[in-house]
Amino acid sequence: MKFGSMSRRALACALTALTALAVAPVVALAQDQKPIEWVVGYAAGGGSDTVARTIAEEMGKSLKRTIIVNNKPGAATNIAADYVAKSKDYGNIMFTADFATLAANPALFAKLPYDAEKDFVPVGMLARFPLLLVVHPSNPANNLKEFIAWVKANPNGANFASAGAGSPQHLAAELFRERTGLALQHVAYRGGAPAVIDLVGGQIPFALMDSATVQQYVVSGKLKALGVASKERLKNFPDVPTLSEQGLTGFDASAWQGLVVPKGTPPETVAALNRTLQAALASTPVKARLETLSLEALPGTPQQMTSYVHAERERWGALIRKNQIRLD
Repeated sequence: MKFGSMSRRALACALTALTALAVAPVVALAQDQKPIEWVVGYAAGGGSDTVARTIAEEMGKSLKRTIIVNNKPGAATNIAADYVAKSKDYGNIMFTADFATLAANPALFAKLPYDAEKDFVPVGMLARFPLLLVVHPSNPANNLKEFIAWVKANPNGANFASAGAGSPQHLAAELFRERTGLALQHVAYRGGAPAVIDLVGGQIPFALMDSATVQQYVVSGKLKALGVASKERLKNFPDVPTLSEQGLTGFDASAWQGLVVPKGTPPETVAALNRTLQAALASTPVKARLETLSLEALPGTPQQMTSYVHAERERWGALIRKNQIRLD
């Protein structure tokens, strides 16, 4: 009798435990339905925004979750970086941390609202953005030599546009100024898209702008490409020589982006996001879109991203300090 009574109690406990196990995945699944916020530190419509939305669509399919891109432009991505660094919404927030956020800003600012090395956990690199030297079609220059002659013929030199102070477009142009000795003045915009509007409109004469932002305008003839800032010519623009080919030997500058999450995000969540990211970068829609924009996908591990970012921080930090470039 006691044995039978104990058995019934044991059975009741077992059923309770099984019920709890059955309910747990349902609860977790319900929590997983919260949209993931993907923060981008630049305006909508630019190259950064395009890449995030393209990859987010594929990652969302795999994760079976909605990913919403939240654009927070301004202050050389510091506004967006600070927002993400302070977030405790682990597993529900990601950030496009780029050249500016992770490599340039630590040298450009005496004090940042975030720590580039400690406040973020790398998920993986996203893509490299080749830069093109572009001018308005009315500009008489058709190559680097003619462009240099054109700038020198202007008593006040020339203004150049960038996607923002401290952005790769800005610093690449500073490197270009250093290498050419030209008198160039920086005009910072809140993202690549608004900068291109003024380039196309003729309000500003030139820029070293990423291919994702300017490609459609070069193809349509609304902008003229005079050179590629990468080591090699671009597949989509085989007739545009590199700046290195045209006399700036070894000139190499590009924008790049990686995906990070705030410190405190569980390692298993980071690993899951990395797996999903790698699958997205290898997917046909993402590969096709990146190729269309002349972008290079950068698949890899979080550890590889850490090493890459460290090397870039050293390289561009040295340029910034040498030229005493400050943003505060």
